[in-house]
This record gives sequence, C-alpha cells and structure tokens, in this order.
Amino acid sequence: MEATAILPVLKKRLAFLSGGKDRRSGLILTIPLCSDQTNMDELSVTLDYLLSIPSEKCKARGFTVIVDGRKSQWNIVKTVVLMLQNVIPAEVSLVCVVKPDEFWDKKVTHFCFWKEKDRLGFEVILVSANKLARYIEPCQLTDEFGGSLMYDHIDWLNKRLVFEKFTKESTSLLDELALINGNEKGNQTDKERSIDYNFLPSFDPETVLQTGHELLSELQQRRFNGSEGGVSWSPMDDELLAQPQVMKLLDSLREQYTRYQEVCRQRSKRTQLEEIQQKVMQVVNWLEGPGTEQLRTQWGIGDSIRASQALQQKHEEIESQHSEWFAVYVELNQQIAALLNAGDEEDLVELKSLQQQLSDVCYRQASQLEFRQTLLQSAHEFHSIAQDLSQQLDGLLGMLCADVAPADGAAIQQTLKHLEEKLKSVDVALQGLQEKGQVLLDQLSNQTSWACGKEVNAENKENVDHIQGVMEDMQLRKQRCEDMVDVRRLKMLQMVQLFKCEEDAAQAVEWLNELLDALLKTHIRLGDDAQESKVLLEKHRKFVDVAQSTYDYGRQLLQATVVLCQSLRCTTRSSGDTLPRLNRVWKQFTVTSEERVHRLEMALTFHTAAEKILKECPEQTEESVDLEVYEDVETVGRSLLDRLTVPVIFPDGSEQFFGSPGDMASSAEHIRDRMKLVGMKKQQQQQQEAAEQPDLEEKADSVDEGEEDS
Repeated sequence: MEATAILPVLKKRLAFLSGGKDRRSGLILTIPLCSDQTNMDELSVTLDYLLSIPSEKCKARGFTVIVDGRKSQWNIVKTVVLMLQNVIPAEVSLVCVVKPDEFWDKKVTHFCFWKEKDRLGFEVILVSANKLARYIEPCQLTDEFGGSLMYDHIDWLNKRLVFEKFTKESTSLLDELALINGNEKGNQTDKERSIDYNFLPSFDPETVLQTGHELLSELQQRRFNGSEGGVSWSPMDDELLAQPQVMKLLDSLREQYTRYQEVCRQRSKRTQLEEIQQKVMQVVNWLEGPGTEQLRTQWGIGDSIRASQALQQKHEEIESQHSEWFAVYVELNQQIAALLNAGDEEDLVELKSLQQQLSDVCYRQASQLEFRQTLLQSAHEFHSIAQDLSQQLDGLLGMLCADVAPADGAAIQQTLKHLEEKLKSVDVALQGLQEKGQVLLDQLSNQTSWACGKEVNAENKENVDHIQGVMEDMQLRKQRCEDMVDVRRLKMLQMVQLFKCEEDAAQAVEWLNELLDALLKTHIRLGDDAQESKVLLEKHRKFVDVAQSTYDYGRQLLQATVVLCQSLRCTTRSSGDTLPRLNRVWKQFTVTSEERVHRLEMALTFHTAAEKILKECPEQTEESVDLEVYEDVETVGRSLLDRLTVPVIFPDGSEQFFGSPGDMASSAEHIRDRMKLVGMKKQQQQQQEAAEQPDLEEKADSVDEGEEDS
C-alpha cells in the first residue's frame, strides 16, 4: 500500500507513529479520537498502512497503543479497542485508554477490559493523561500528553511521500538499467546482431540520485539532531529500515548508472564513427569533383578594376561553397581528434586513415583557393594603383598648365608645397605600381594547370603584356610631368623669395617699432650710482647696435626685392610704403637714442661728482673740498632734473615722454635726495671752517711776534 493511494485519509491524522518507544523499546501507536464520529474503515486503512512500515524485528517487540478518548464517547473507544483485536492482535502489548477528567458513567464502563485480556490478546488500562507517565517515559510522549517528544504529522507525511516516490522510481530505474546493460553486453558479444534495446530509462538517473541523497541526508540529520534541534522526530529512522533501504538503493543505482554511462558512451562512439565515415566521404567526393572543376575554369586576372572585381566576386562565390565543406572538415577533424584521444586501439588505425585522407584533400583544395585569391587580390591592387596614378598625373598636368597668380608669399609657398607633394605622391604611386606589377608577374609565372600539371603560357601571355604596357605608359607620363615641374619650381621659388623679402622687410619695420617702443617705455632708469649709470650706458650702446643691424637688414631686403621683380619681369610690384616707414622709424629711434645717451651721461657726471664729495672725510685730510665742486654738482643735478621733464621731439614734430610720470618722478626723487646729501655735506664743511678760523688767526699772530723778536 502506498501513501499516495490513501493520502486524504492519512491527512486526517486518525492514527500516527510518533517515533516514541515504551520501556520495552516497542513503538508507540497513537489513535487520537475526536468529538466527531470516527470512520472505522478509514481508521482500519490507516492502521494497516502504519503497521506495514516497521520491520519484522521491530514488530516483534510489540506496540503500545495510546487511545486518546478525552474528546470521544465511550462506545467509540470500545469499538476502537475491539477493532485492534482484528487488526493487530499479535503485535499489541499494551493499550492505554486516556480517559477524560470527568469519567464516563460507570454503567457505560461496566465492560472490563482486563477481564477480556485473554480473549483480546493484549492488556487494556484506563488512565488519565497526567498519569500516563507511569507507563511511558515523558520524553517518549508528545506534547498533547504532557511529553517533550516533537512530532509534526504533515512533515512526516511529506517525507514519507518522498521516501515512497524514491523507492518506486529507483526500483523501476534499476530494472530498466539492468535490462539495458544486459542487452548491450550481448550486442557487444554478437556484433552482427542488431540493437533492439536502444531506449532511454523512464526516469532521469541524475534526478533520482539527487532525490535519494537529499532524502538520506534528511534522515541522518533527523536521527542525530532531531531531539535537540526542535525538528520533528519521524519513525522513518534506521529501525524502520528507511536509512538502510535508501542507502542500499543508492549504492545499486550508482553501480547500474555507471554501467549505463559506459554503455551510452560506447553507443555514442560507434554511432559517431559511422557518421564520421559517411561525412568524410561526402567532403572528399565534392572537393575532388565539383570543387576542383570550378577552379579549373578560372584563369584570367582582368584588365581593369571593374573586371578584377567581377572575377573576385565570382571567386568569393566559389569560396563560399568551399567554406561550407571546410566547416564540415573542421568539425570532423575535431571529432576524430576526440576519438583518438579516447585511445581505443581497435579504432585508431581507421580514424588516422580517415583523418589523413581528409586533411590531404582539404589542404590541397585550400591551397589552390588561397593562390587564386592572392592572384586576384594582387591584380585588383595593381589596377587600383594604376587608376589612382593616372588620376594623379592628370591632376598634376592640369595644375602645371594653369597660370600662377598667388596673392602673397604664403599662398605661393602653399602652392609650391602642394606641387611637390603631388609629384612625390606620383613617384610613390609609380614605385608601388612597379613593385605590385613585378609581384603579379612573378605569380603569373608560377601559375600551373591544376588539371593537367602543364604550364598555362597561352592564358598568361595576354595578362603579362597588359601589365608591362601599363607600367611603361605610366613611366612616360610621369617623366613628362617631371620636366614641367622643374620649370615651374624655379619660377615659384623666385616668387617665394620675393614674397619672403617683402615680408621680412615689413618685419624689420615692426622690429624697429618694437625697439623704439621698448626704448621709450622700459629704458627709463638712470642708475642709483655712477657704476650703475655706466652699466646702463654700455647696455644702451649694445641696444643701439641691435637696432642698427635691424635697419641695415631691412634696407638689404628691399634692395633684393627690386632685383627679384626685375628677374621675374614683375613691374607691377615694388617696395610700396615699406621704405618710407623704415626710414621714418629709424629717424625716430635715432633721436630717442641720442636723448637717452645724453641723459645717461649727465647722470654719470652727477653721480661721479656727488660720490666724490660724499666719500671725502675731513677728519682724515687736511684739505677741504673746493666750494666750486659743490656748485658744479648742484648745477648738473638741476640740469638733469630739468631734462627729465622735457619730452623727446621727433622730426615730424610729434612728442613722446620716457616712461610714465610716476617713473620719471621716482628717478627725479633719487636725484633730489643725492643733492640734499651734497648740500648737507657742504653746510658741514662751512661750519667746520668757521670754527677753525680763530685758531688760524691766533697762530698767525704768534708767528708774527716771533719774527719781530728775531
């Protein structure tokens, strides 16, 4: 009997094996009666199913049946107890009827079970729930009887369904695998016999094995952790033969499944070998037949890009057909290699022979395709280079025939650069054409007939003549263009020089303007002492030398411009306003430079005289500084201060000051400070001389008296 057949009845929990045991190690069967009328037929079916689970050894220890009558009537309890006599009289050791707190009427319970022990075959006792522990340990009782044994009926039922399903599927699968493996062994013995049992098992072995392992793991976990981890204790333990049975089925199933896998591998290998042989012959027959015939009819290379492209397209169609068979070859080669790695001695010779035959044919055909593809690619590149070179020569010739009328030096320089680039590009293209033509000629000379093995001179002569003719024609056209380029280059170089001279002359004017601007705005310091003034004067002379060189350079460029215009017969071009601008700027620079030199020389004279006065020490010398020296210093200083307030007047009447007013004020302030120091020095000297005057007079009187005495 299977649980699935009576699943609705089992779900009602009319009776259950909780996994608890009595003091004799007998299993405890619990019949929880409810207030509703109990269906005795369903109870009988439930008991029959539950009693079919334990082993005979377990049944021999007897059952203790707990009939929970606390929610039921006495007559139902009595009926159930009497029914046990018919269902399991021999296996029952003790029946404990749990009575309600309010005991049944004595008249009702007048029937004494203990008097009927011999007739019933087992002992029946009436006991209240709180005294049930006298007969059964509390740890073996469920919580409804005050015990600590955990039991979940739905969980037990689900696990029971899994166990029965695994048992059924594994048993059926074992029979099928044994049948398949046995017939395969007979087929290997008699190779002439056809395979009649080439069918698949009804169940997936991997799935059944996984289910069994999960079930076994669950049973083992419940055995060792059930009482501590709070998981329901199920009677499907080793005493009910669940674990041993699952383990035995798993071992048998693994053994048969391993044999079945080997059977499948042998079947697959034989089938694969037959398919490989058939496919190899298909590939070889097509490549040596239609494939070779397609290549035998293709020889030409075309006389233009369009023709070569048409031939390439035709060859791509041929390659496309071959690629399908080459893909089959690759797949077959991988399959053969896999079978060779398997190492079956009986198939090695045949597999190697098939592999060698297939490889020879495919490599020979692939080499022919590659040679033809390379030849067509070279022809297409040759025609492409020839067409591009022809277009470049046409463009270069048109450029040489056009008049040259550039707007400036940059334009003529760009035109010359463009012309040189075009000529260089033509030269590179011609060299590439000759190299590609030689490669193509070498390939044509090596081309042989794949059909008969003879040279194909007749087919190649026309192609060779065409290639050589194209190269000679391009060489002549390029030589004519080179001669014209030489003439045009000379004229354009002279024009570039003309524009360059004009640009450089204008640049010289700009440089002079910048030098003049720098002289007026930045060359404003006169020096804090004589040494610095001398250094500034020397730097200014070098600055003037740079300006003189720039002016001379501009004059030379303008003279060269006149000469180039005469050489090119370009009477419309002249120096324009560049020469007047150059002369005007130079005159302004000369006036400004002279004013700068005059100021620096005055500053040098002033600082030299001032430093001489300030460095004199009257205590160490007997002679004093002449008062005229002080007057000269003051005169030069005032003149220099007046000079700083005067602007530079250019020849055209315009005026310009050195630096900003603040810069001039700073320089004047320094000069005034020096003049103050000189004035203070002069005053000190005058005071000292006034103090020394009486001593001098007394000394003179004593000298006179001495002379009179003598």
